[in-house]
Amino acid sequence: MYFHKEGRKIIWGLLAIEMAIYACMIFFVQHWTFFHFLFISILLTFWVLVTLFFRIPRRVFTEDGERLISPADGTIVTIEETMEKEYIKEECMQISIFMGGNDVHVNRYPCDGVVEYSKFHRGNYFVASYPKSSVLNERTSVGMRLPGGQKILIRQVAGTMARRIVCYAREGETVKQNQEMGFIKFGSRVDVFIPKSFAIEVDVQDRVKNGISPICMIKDPNEQT
Repeated sequence: MYFHKEGRKIIWGLLAIEMAIYACMIFFVQHWTFFHFLFISILLTFWVLVTLFFRIPRRVFTEDGERLISPADGTIVTIEETMEKEYIKEECMQISIFMGGNDVHVNRYPCDGVVEYSKFHRGNYFVASYPKSSVLNERTSVGMRLPGGQKILIRQVAGTMARRIVCYAREGETVKQNQEMGFIKFGSRVDVFIPKSFAIEVDVQDRVKNGISPICMIKDPNEQT
């Protein structure tokens, strides 16, 4: 396990602040009570929780050119047909993954392809599990064209506590399955919009892991019967 680069300044900055508070307490507090020890314990626990939030466990990734692999850790909260107006611009299927505070918050590309579209949208900070958060909250949309010509859209959505979405996607670049796409800080969700011809292999409430869990099989529309 290692810690994501987006969290290193936060981790060390928070530790420095807490060490300064501890040093001041040692200097000014002559008689320590239960509440002083409790306060220090709370500070330490908070630092550990923040540190764990930015953890990146070492994983053996699933490499499968016939499937999309989950771009995020979390719970499947939505599988529905919808009209995607931003990039795909047609009826498609939406798979939404809610990332809780204990989940790994790095996001990865679900497949090989070319990034054709990348855009950041300012917005609100409703609870990420709220269905309308996909279009109302602060978000980043990444449109990809697969080697077979199909289009998909991955949308990083900020939640109530998430105040910064980091996205590394650049239009025109060729990306690989499980390559790091970005990071969302402190609770959020990721939506994946796919053609209706793809065969979904997850259900609502399923737990998935980025880089490991297949979410659907890629199918060419011409193969439909």
